[in-house]
Amino acid sequence: MTTEDLRTRLIAAGVELLDNEGVQALSLREIARRAGVSHGAPRRYFPTHLALLSAIAREGFGQLGGRAALVTGGAPRAHLAELARVYLDFARSNPGMYELMFRHDLLESGGLGLRDTSLPLFGLLVELVAELRPDPAVVAGALWANLHGLAQLGRWGSIQLATGTDDFEPLLRSVLDAHLGPESR
Repeated sequence: MTTEDLRTRLIAAGVELLDNEGVQALSLREIARRAGVSHGAPRRYFPTHLALLSAIAREGFGQLGGRAALVTGGAPRAHLAELARVYLDFARSNPGMYELMFRHDLLESGGLGLRDTSLPLFGLLVELVAELRPDPAVVAGALWANLHGLAQLGRWGSIQLATGTDDFEPLLRSVLDAHLGPESR
């Protein structure tokens, strides 16, 4: 087995653990067990536990990026709305991965390269906002923060409790109106 094969197996085992048991299950020992290797094997390919977690999170950003790439064309606002739906759907259907992807200890460590994977998605948001508003990076940052808040509060059930609904569409329209101005009808 090549080094790349084992690295891929370890990452795949971590992704599977996230899907089935959540972020709390991502110990080195359990990932190794699921990959069918000794508990010390991950250290030969990932210098730290955070490096392995970052590689797993990169898979999540790749999945999200792949879904975002399928959203093409249309007016910038409609494109933004569809990207927002993809983002919220990803967070809802992949709660463990979503949580891992936005762990500050992973994102803040420049050596792990996770920012290089996450920033292109934000860049796409900035490009689309630039067609609609001045200060696109600031507006895109505020829009993303609001979407992230919806996703996280939705994961916890808080937004549903506060609004009395599981329908995120009216909330999404309100978020877009707040950051991009009311949609012309």
